[in-house]
Amino acid sequence: MNNISIILASVILTLVSLRALHAGQHLPEAPTDSDYYDHGSPPNAMVELGEKLFFDKILSGNLNISCASCHHPLTATGDGLSLPVGEGGRGLGVTRDTGYGASAVPARVPRNAPALFNLGAREFTRLFHDGRVELDPASVTGFNSPAGHELPPGLDNVLAAQAMFPVTSGLEMAGQPGENSQADAAAVGRLAGEGGVWDLIAEKLQAIPEYVELFIEAYPGEIANSPDISFVHAANAIAAYESTRWRFDNSPFDRYLSGDHRALSASAQAGMLLFYGKDGCAGCHSGTFQTDHDFHAIAMPQIGPGKGDQLEGYQDGRDDFGRERVSGNFADRLRFRTPSLRNVALSAPYGHSGAFAKLESAVLHHLDALSSLQGYDKDQVSLPGRSDLDALDFVVMDDPMRKAEIAAFNELEPAALKEREFRQLMDFLHALTDPAALDLRLDVPTRVPSGLPVWD
Repeated sequence: MNNISIILASVILTLVSLRALHAGQHLPEAPTDSDYYDHGSPPNAMVELGEKLFFDKILSGNLNISCASCHHPLTATGDGLSLPVGEGGRGLGVTRDTGYGASAVPARVPRNAPALFNLGAREFTRLFHDGRVELDPASVTGFNSPAGHELPPGLDNVLAAQAMFPVTSGLEMAGQPGENSQADAAAVGRLAGEGGVWDLIAEKLQAIPEYVELFIEAYPGEIANSPDISFVHAANAIAAYESTRWRFDNSPFDRYLSGDHRALSASAQAGMLLFYGKDGCAGCHSGTFQTDHDFHAIAMPQIGPGKGDQLEGYQDGRDDFGRERVSGNFADRLRFRTPSLRNVALSAPYGHSGAFAKLESAVLHHLDALSSLQGYDKDQVSLPGRSDLDALDFVVMDDPMRKAEIAAFNELEPAALKEREFRQLMDFLHALTDPAALDLRLDVPTRVPSGLPVWD
C-alpha cells in the first residue's frame, strides 16, 4: 500500500469513526441560552452591581481583599497559583505574595481557586471542590451548605449560595480573630442574624450612598432604602455578574457541535475520538460542559496545609478527605468534584490542591495516576515562597504511608496513548477554549463605590 492509499484509508477510518460517534450520540449538545439562569440574560442592573461587589474589598474584614483577588480576569478567573494567598496577601496572580509582619497570612488557603467559567449554567448544582454547597429542594433553605438552617432565604441559585461563604473564611476574606468584627464573628461561627458576618457586611454596604442607589436600581420594589439591603441581595448580584460575564461557549468544539465540522482541525477531531472513545475521558467529563458533577478519587497529590483531616496515626491535620468531609461516608474519601473542561487550557494549575501547573502534566496524571503520584515532581507547583510555609507544603507527599493511602482510593485505570495520540488529545483540549476568554482586561472596573483600590 503506497503513502496516498495509507492517508486515504486513515481519512476514511476517521470519517467512519466520527459518523459512529455521532450515531451513538456520545457527543454532547451545544450549549444554548436555555441552559443558563435567566435564559442567559439577568437584569443589567444586577450584573452591574455584581461587578462592583466582586471587585470591592469592602466585603472583606480588613478591607484588603476582594473576590477578584483570587478569581481575577487577568488570570482566567482563577489566580494562577496552586493554592491561593488569601487575606493578608499582596499583589495579583502569580506575583501575589504572602504579606509581611503581623499582617502576613498565617497559612495558605487549603484548596486551589477554580475558574468561574459557565457557572451560570443550570446543570451546575454543586459547587466547591467537595460540593459542600449544593442545590437541595428538600431542604428548608433550598440548599445543603456549611451554614445548615442558618442560610438565609432568597438566594436565587447555587452560585449565589456559594458567594455567601468566602467572606466567612478567616484565611480567605474575613481575617483573623481580634483584627475586625467580621473576623471575630466568623471565628465563632456566627454567620447569620444580628452581629453575624453577613449582617456586618450588609451594614457596610448600607453606609455607602452609591451602593444604596445601585441596590435600589437592581431590586426595584424590593429595596426602597438602605436598611432593606442584605448580603443575600449582594450574593444574588455577584452570581448574576459571574454567570453573565464569564459565560464562554463559543469554542471551536462548540461550533463543531453546532454543525460547523470545519471548526476543529483534523488533529483535534482525532483527539475528540480518543476523548469520547478509547481513552475514556468522557466517563467523568461528560455532558454539555464536560463534567458529570460527581466525585472521584484519582490519586491527586495532596499539598499545602490540608483541611484539618486526620489520617489514622497522624495528628497534624494536613490531610484532605474531600467529599467524605461533606457526606460522612468513608467511601467518599479523597473524592473531589469533576471540573468542567471548558477553557481548561487557561485554568492552570490543576487538581484540588493545584498540584499540576501544566495541562500536559495533569493529563499525563490521568493516564497513569499511580505512577504519577509516586513520581510526583514538587517543582510542578506554583506557590509564592516563604520558609515557614514551604517546610509544610509537602508533608503528605514526603510520607510513603500517606501516599499509599491516596493510591489505595484511586479509581482511574491506566490508559496507554502513543505520542501522536497524546498530541491529538491535547489539541482537542485546546479546542475547548473560547477565543473571547483569551483577553479579559476590559472586565476589570477602574473604581468601586467604596473608594478602596481595585488593583493592589
